[in-house]
Amino acid sequence: MAFIDCHFYSDSLGVSASMNVILPQAAQNQIGLASAVYGKKHPTLYLLHGLSDDHTIWMRRTSIERYASQLGIAVVMPAVNRSFYTDMAAGPKYWTFISEELPALARSFFPLAEERELNYVAGLSMGGYGAMKLALTYPERFAAAASLSGALDVVSIASNLPDEFKLIYGDTSKIKGSGNDLFYLAEKLLGKEGKAPQLYQCCGTEDFLYKDNIRFRDYCHELHIDLTYEEEPGEHEWGYWDRKIQNVLNWLPLPDRS
Repeated sequence: MAFIDCHFYSDSLGVSASMNVILPQAAQNQIGLASAVYGKKHPTLYLLHGLSDDHTIWMRRTSIERYASQLGIAVVMPAVNRSFYTDMAAGPKYWTFISEELPALARSFFPLAEERELNYVAGLSMGGYGAMKLALTYPERFAAAASLSGALDVVSIASNLPDEFKLIYGDTSKIKGSGNDLFYLAEKLLGKEGKAPQLYQCCGTEDFLYKDNIRFRDYCHELHIDLTYEEEPGEHEWGYWDRKIQNVLNWLPLPDRS
């Protein structure tokens, strides 16, 4: 695969932004790395980072390049700082960036597929929240979304980070029932026309976000949303996420698996 460390200007953020991108390559003689390419434009996984990380973290802490190579998918890993994938009340418009500007720019830079059935999003912790928020807000854009140890209940988390969440959301009492509330977005999904995205969720049973994950899982099941859920002993750490991102890649509804 090709690895690109990409730096570019963002109109929505008003500053230079960064993303790491890995692209499929039809290599014939590369030792120890299987490779596959679907066509002229690649199926794409947007892979999101957590609260204390940046766009480099998935490449540094996992073997995502090796895992993705044999599947023939591109992986786009952007930086959004501590924004919770939101247009911040006292900061840049990271939701506009991640939901509108980034996909358009990435497709202008690289041969990435635009079709819904070839676009997926996943993330860990804060990035799990971002992945679910993208897919539930725009089900017409994503065929699947995955959360690994996701910070899925921001209403609950706001009580633990009150000062920071005021910078992100403003009046935190207004998060519930808004477009930043995954429980609200899940319920709203039922009223949207078209096909709902497939959802995957996992969390370690020793993770501090475990109870939040159980609440979201149970709510999706109550709504009869297509959600694959997995749990096992594990904490909020990279050994767990390196294992589970392989499960996510194996689960994705890639074209040859339909």
